[in-house]
Amino acid sequence: MNPQAEDRSLVAAEAIRLLEQAKLTIATCESITGGGIGASFTAVPGSSAVFRGGLITYATDLKVSLAGVDERLVRESGVINERTAKQMALGAALSCRADIGLSATGVAGPDWQDDERPGMVWLGLALPVGWDDRIRARRLQLDGDRAQIRAQTIKAALAWLCECLGEPVHRWRE
Repeated sequence: MNPQAEDRSLVAAEAIRLLEQAKLTIATCESITGGGIGASFTAVPGSSAVFRGGLITYATDLKVSLAGVDERLVRESGVINERTAKQMALGAALSCRADIGLSATGVAGPDWQDDERPGMVWLGLALPVGWDDRIRARRLQLDGDRAQIRAQTIKAALAWLCECLGEPVHRWRE
């Protein structure tokens, strides 16, 4: 296993441990990563206890038809933005009947998209009812080639999930 994949696997294993501890399930909606976040989860034995599945919405129209992203938003602002990432995360949770939805949308390159340069990424996280800031987004500006940007996005998404799951319990349990 290459060092980057091994590193992602460790972060995925920690996310699974935290999800199990909290008795929560997760689903993904991925564009830039093409299913890489879900693959990182399912590479860990026992992931089926928490990972429900995912949507791979690589094509723009699939973000609307599968994840429920607002068509007007896509038409007016494209798909590389905070609101799209949030709607993708919520769409994943709803479509897969999971407690949490995690999304990634961005530009891996080599070409620009929606007036954004390669390395511009938005992550979305839809958390259970009762969490502060239930629907969240995080902007990343990454450097590297296409493969490096995709790998960094996967690791960043998993690490952010762990960070959020590590918040004090009173913030997310009713």
